[in-house]
Amino acid sequence: MRQCAQRGYDCVITMAEPFSVERRKLMRMLGARVIVTPKAGKGTGMVEKAAELAEAHGWFLCHQFETDANWKFHEATTGPEILNDLKSIDKPLDYWVTGYGTGGTFHGAGKYIKANSPDTKIVLAEPGAAALLDSGIKTERNEDGSPNGSHPAFAAHPIQGWTPDFIPLVLEKGMDLNLMDDYIAIPDGAAVTTSQLLAQKEGILTGISGGATMWAAIETAKKAPEGSVIVCMLPDTGERYLSTPLFASIEADMNEAELEIARSTPSHILEPSA
Repeated sequence: MRQCAQRGYDCVITMAEPFSVERRKLMRMLGARVIVTPKAGKGTGMVEKAAELAEAHGWFLCHQFETDANWKFHEATTGPEILNDLKSIDKPLDYWVTGYGTGGTFHGAGKYIKANSPDTKIVLAEPGAAALLDSGIKTERNEDGSPNGSHPAFAAHPIQGWTPDFIPLVLEKGMDLNLMDDYIAIPDGAAVTTSQLLAQKEGILTGISGGATMWAAIETAKKAPEGSVIVCMLPDTGERYLSTPLFASIEADMNEAELEIARSTPSHILEPSA
């Protein structure tokens, strides 16, 4: 979207209803038009709507779930960045832990890592409630590689940006390369709890998917030999999730402890409404 804004391209985004309001507003702030699709259609619905709009209006369709350009970008950038950073401190990469949305990071960075650091173990995670890969059931596809229906193993989960209701073609092609060494299912609640702990204990404000990735990395660390180097990426920020379960327990008004502090000096006390 930033590139569209910089180059003067019109940008239309289709987004399923459960995605956060903050995401819609950020995209609109960057000049995009956001078409929200009904919750019942899930991820497949927003993909179908995008294709329908592109065909009807003669627009370019990005096909991010199918295009090889997706994973090739990560092969050329993300993978080398990880290994180069570790090389600069003379450290090996023992484990790389990731989840998937389109599968581009796993496929592209994973392909580069395996080619240049073959001893690295790649750990792939997905929500336990939507264990599409673990089910062993393939996604049925249209001629262009897009899904032609919702995956039977899918159930709603809170990890926005991860695991749509189909296995993306980009991800499937990566799985065909046998890049995955280990698999972790994220249990209900673990992603949100870990995101909150990262903020409260480490000062890292990441999104729900970041919490899921970190949880998988912690589980990996429990089994890894002492001294292992484990890399996971937290590419999202918590500000995009103010209206989601991530912030459901965070109140806007002062709690009793805060009111007690406010009342400990005499001036400028904002008392709660009756």
